[in-house]
Order: sequence, then structure tokens, then C-alpha cells
Amino acid sequence: MPALHHDARPAVGHVNLMVDTFIANASIDDLRSITRNLLSTGPAGIGPAFINAARARLVQTNAKAVPNYQLLFIRQTRDAEAAPTQQLYETLTRARKLLGAGMGFASLGLLTAVVRATIGLRWQDEGDMAAVLTAIDFDITQAIQSCKEEIACGRISDLTSARGSVIELRNAISESQVDVQLWGGEFPFDRASSSIEYWKILP
Repeated sequence: MPALHHDARPAVGHVNLMVDTFIANASIDDLRSITRNLLSTGPAGIGPAFINAARARLVQTNAKAVPNYQLLFIRQTRDAEAAPTQQLYETLTRARKLLGAGMGFASLGLLTAVVRATIGLRWQDEGDMAAVLTAIDFDITQAIQSCKEEIACGRISDLTSARGSVIELRNAISESQVDVQLWGGEFPFDRASSSIEYWKILP
């Protein structure tokens, strides 16, 4: 009678079910830690595979959808300065996911809407609003860097459309600067303005 061989490998379906159960119950901090560890210690191809999956998810969820800029800030009143809304934070989160996944050009429409939303607003040089605007300035410079890497990797098929997105952002930043000068405020997008003015993609 032939010897019986036991296959020590677990059933794939069972493994997937158990892993999915873990994912469904893990905290966001657990998942972040595991993901970072996997990306830093896993095989060479895991990084590109992760980024491709991230991009596919962002496309699937239409993360680049431009918000109604009028809903991003609460306009100032006689008793209070302008303030960010929850929709602004959600928009910035989507922009950061896009630029972090190497989809810088897809993030520009969101950031352009954010910059345009600041036109006509007033704020103090220091405070919560100023801190948010400083973070947005940094986001724009990061998005520009992401765009440059996107071009370098050859992932831009429509350079004309890409240029158009950059020009829209540049125009919004310029209009914001003029507006801030009119009411004597401190222009919050200096780094973004410098980065975009000297970008060679511009005609």
C-alpha cells in the first residue's frame, strides 16, 4: 500500500479568509505598520505592485474629482476669520494620496480649487488658518515634485493637458497673490509660487 503524503500547505481559500478577517479587524495603525514593514523588507517587486494597486484604487474611487471650492472654507465674519471646513481636509487628503502614489498631475486640479477658494478670504498672519495655508503651500510643492517624477518615468501621454493643469494652478496662485496684496495680508503660497514659476514644463 503506497504511503500517504500529507500536504502541509494550507488551503489558499482558508488563508485568504483568515487574512481578510485580520484586515477587517486591524486598526489603521496596525495596517500602516505592517504595510511599511512589508514594503521595506519584502521582495523587490512588492513596491511597484503596491503603487500600481494604490493607483488603481484611486482611479476606481475617482479621487481626482474636483470639489466645489465654495465649500472648502467658512468665510470670515465681523467676529471671526475664515476657517477650513471638513471638506477641505477631505480634499487635501485625496490630493496627498494622489501625489504620494505618483499621480501628481491628477492632484493639481484639487489643489487649484483649494487655492482659488482662498481668494476673497481674510486671515491673521498667525493662527489655525495660517497654519492650514502653510500646509497647503507644502502640498503644492510636493505635488510639483510628484509631477516631475511622473514625467521622468514616462507616464504622461498627454503633455498638452498636463501643461494646462499647471497653467491653471499658476494662474490661481497669481490671482491669490494679487488678492492678498490688496488687503495687506501675508501671501501664503511663496514656495509653491517659486516652484511653479521655474518649472520647465511651462511654455
